[in-house]
Amino acid sequence: MLRLFVRLGALLLLAGGSQRPGPAALPPLQVRIAAASDLKWVLEEAKQAFERAHPGATCTLTFGSSGNLFHQLSQKAPFDLFLSADRGYPEQLVEQGLGLKGSLFTYAVGHLVVWVPEASPIPVEQLGIRAVQHPAARRVAIANPRLAPYGRAAEAALRGAGLLDAVRERLVLGENIAQAAQFVQTGNADLGLLSLSLASSGAMKGQGRFSEVPAGLHPPLEQGGVVLAWARDREAALAFRAFLLGPEGQALLRKHGFTAPGGK
Repeated sequence: MLRLFVRLGALLLLAGGSQRPGPAALPPLQVRIAAASDLKWVLEEAKQAFERAHPGATCTLTFGSSGNLFHQLSQKAPFDLFLSADRGYPEQLVEQGLGLKGSLFTYAVGHLVVWVPEASPIPVEQLGIRAVQHPAARRVAIANPRLAPYGRAAEAALRGAGLLDAVRERLVLGENIAQAAQFVQTGNADLGLLSLSLASSGAMKGQGRFSEVPAGLHPPLEQGGVVLAWARDREAALAFRAFLLGPEGQALLRKHGFTAPGGK
């Protein structure tokens, strides 16, 4: 509908200066995406696939903690689509009238892992989450629970395993899950509770060993999104939403360690 109005407007302008107006070129799709850091590698691929499927389309990706992005969007930061690491933040935007009505969606379920560098003496494959008790785990990286859903999941998992009090003084908090991962990669932490999507993709793939945290130790990491009410290019945002929920987008999410909503 938006493209139709643009087309009609362009034709009317041309009609004012010519008796025989030519066809008006439609503006390309442009979508500005604010996304949780665990989506970095999958969205880099999704961006390329989306732009191939929509010649002339452009996507810009900005990554951060879901909490920080939520606070920016509460001030109407210039984005079209928000992809959070939970459903809570997008739901709040809808409740505040800042999310486009009817555009709230769940696109994936994330997974938490315990990750150590390849050279670490910690047998994470055998110990699982109890690897945080290993003498070599002097510093344990998680995302800040106040800002990042994966940080909240890590804290809940440690509490559920009866380990939180023992490890609390050794926690190193990243502003987001990507920074927590960086802490372990660079030696500023010995072990990290990270997203499977980061641990199995990109720069971390093949550089470490990990064990998945049992899902029952923390609330499900249902990841949701919403089109912003002030989206500059609403059609583009809805098109990317449809792509992410479609067969190709869901295949990319599975490739990067996510599960489809509903376990499909």
